[in-house]
Amino acid sequence: MDDPQYGSSDRSTSTPSSSKAEPKAGPEIRLVAEIPNSTITNYQDTESQNSHDTKSGPDSFFTAVQWTADGSSLVATSSDKSIATFVIPDDLLQTSDPRPLVPQSLTKLPEQPRVVAPAPYFSLAEPATQTFLVACREHPLQLYHAFPTEGYSRPLCGYKLIKQETEAYITPSALVWDHSGTHFVCGSANRLDLFDVSRQGSDGPILTVPTIPSRRHVSKGGGVGMKGTVSSLATAPADANGSSIIAAGTWTRWVGLYDLYRENKTIANWSIAHAANEVSDVAIGGQGIAQTLWSPCGRYLVINERNANGLLLYDIRVTGQLLSILKGRGAGTQQRLHCDVFPSAEGGFEVWSGTQDGTVVVWDGVGLHSEYGMEPSWHWKAHQSPIGSTVVHSSGSVAATCSGGWEHPKTFESEDADEKHDVPRSQCSVLDESTLKIWSMTSPTQTKENTNNT
Repeated sequence: MDDPQYGSSDRSTSTPSSSKAEPKAGPEIRLVAEIPNSTITNYQDTESQNSHDTKSGPDSFFTAVQWTADGSSLVATSSDKSIATFVIPDDLLQTSDPRPLVPQSLTKLPEQPRVVAPAPYFSLAEPATQTFLVACREHPLQLYHAFPTEGYSRPLCGYKLIKQETEAYITPSALVWDHSGTHFVCGSANRLDLFDVSRQGSDGPILTVPTIPSRRHVSKGGGVGMKGTVSSLATAPADANGSSIIAAGTWTRWVGLYDLYRENKTIANWSIAHAANEVSDVAIGGQGIAQTLWSPCGRYLVINERNANGLLLYDIRVTGQLLSILKGRGAGTQQRLHCDVFPSAEGGFEVWSGTQDGTVVVWDGVGLHSEYGMEPSWHWKAHQSPIGSTVVHSSGSVAATCSGGWEHPKTFESEDADEKHDVPRSQCSVLDESTLKIWSMTSPTQTKENTNNT
């Protein structure tokens, strides 16, 4: 999709082949804007006149960043229970030196958010669309305005998700807002819940789908289902009827496909636990699915696990059939390192991912080749700490990354990588570097043409 603000892209997809991917030269990468997380922390301290904290070193870091649907803004989540929204300048690419980013708003939350989902119809031209959903522990799901008019962060409305037996809040670990914007789905322990955005307050979900046939007897119903916390959700590109399949992943390394608008049960599910291990010369590890990601064409599913040095690629036309393993992503950490996809100019699609050491790696032509051990096509050093998110703008010419992380005691282990707040803060420290950066990308062909024209 062309974007007059950031240029255009002529990338397209084509049919997979069995030939091996050839290495290619990467684009010219240029840093165009950045902001350290400490700048936002200082801004919060100034606003609250909180000057009593004399602790040395950073106190928080960026955990994730997302583009809004219209590509005008970035929504960045930090580990200090805050969400910052940045409106990107129109002349972003017209300056020679990196410019400082400034948040247009800062939303303080009651608890650390498990997941944040900007509205799929977000538009900078229409204030009513500028919202995001937040799931926090011990709270209902809440809708916030990205730019509150009163300067105070208060939820616009809430959506109750509770256990009927105890009325205790259920905390989602995954959330996806469908393309139409009328419904959203959240995932938690052994269940999916479908909400109607227009039904706020105490109504609760309009549909609850257990991901296992029976909570007491997992083997009932032929054992069809997947036990465990739903840790990731992704919506496939909409079909001709406007509906799409949802891919759910769990910390127990299961994948399930659902069409909640047509039936209240799984279409297919499978375990990925032994997929990579079956290929003896490719050992990438993996300790639970942190992200499920559809290809732009909707044929393929990328599985991003925590503590894994690669990504798995499945062809959903053949359920549970591993198509490729994308190697070369150093990520031996429990932290979520979010990836992104983009249509490739030469067919297939690109997969972008950050690593634990602050490098961004890109695989090009994914889906064109059935290859166990596909190496990155190109990479660059973007940060000095783990990259929590790598997201590509819809124009294809700009990308955003954010970095930072906790340094935990070596004895700490958790079933849920998001349960960081259960570790005493005194036993943890924040890595020194945490920055949100925006990068421009120019293809070698464009660079050569620009040089010849000067």
